[in-house]
Amino acid sequence: MNVALALAIGIVAGTVMVRLVLPTLTTPLLERTNHRGAPIITSAGLVVVLAVLAVEGSLGVVEAAGFDPVGGSVGRRLVVMATVGFGLLGFIDDLLGAGESGGFRGHLGALAKGRLTSGGIKLFGGGALALAVMAAIQPGSIGRILADGALVALAANLGNLMDRAPGRCLKVTAVTFAALVVAVSADPALVGVALVVGASMSLLPADLGERLMLGDAGANVVGAAIGVGVVLTSTPTARNIVLVVLLVLNVLSEKVSYSRLIDSTPPLRALDRLGRRS
Repeated sequence: MNVALALAIGIVAGTVMVRLVLPTLTTPLLERTNHRGAPIITSAGLVVVLAVLAVEGSLGVVEAAGFDPVGGSVGRRLVVMATVGFGLLGFIDDLLGAGESGGFRGHLGALAKGRLTSGGIKLFGGGALALAVMAAIQPGSIGRILADGALVALAANLGNLMDRAPGRCLKVTAVTFAALVVAVSADPALVGVALVVGASMSLLPADLGERLMLGDAGANVVGAAIGVGVVLTSTPTARNIVLVVLLVLNVLSEKVSYSRLIDSTPPLRALDRLGRRS
């Protein structure tokens, strides 16, 4: 029940923030061109970060008064740490990364030439942030910290890889979160992740309507949150399996176009286009 309540709270908070924040984001600084060649506002994922901060601030006051409506405070704060950190790193890349070579190869190649791209900042900063979050969960276990840190960082990057078509990243987030909830029997440790997912779902109608893009500021956040959720609720063996899957998917993205793969697979194509403009 706590997870469902947190999801609902996230949706409400996100909806409020959409109304309050999106007008501020409508600025030439954040304007990009979408796949139709039309101007669109990016970094709308900042709505998720601000919604989560607003909810957590409110819950902190309520909990101090002796009332704990959703629980999972320790896990929630770790998710907040990841949300704010990956949101900031993603926003930096949204602002500065236009026209840069993408992917691990592009960023590492630029670094080899003595230039750190904004994507490189996100790559190394995200790795360090993921390790910091994991160290707070399980201090003293260096191998586990490294493995779980890699899991979270790769999950964040995969979120970004899914943000290539209207609504795609949020659909993948919703399906993945639902599968995780079922797999771990709605473990209360997922409360913080539910807040992030709920807040992100408030952007789905506008994302599908091509009125905004999550940007790295949002796609990295939802991916990282799912990764933290896996770490908080899964066994070491399960996490190792997820890590391998994420590693393979990230490496394959350097060779394979997931958009083409989705378009060539009828069930995936149907889900991907569901709710989108024709």
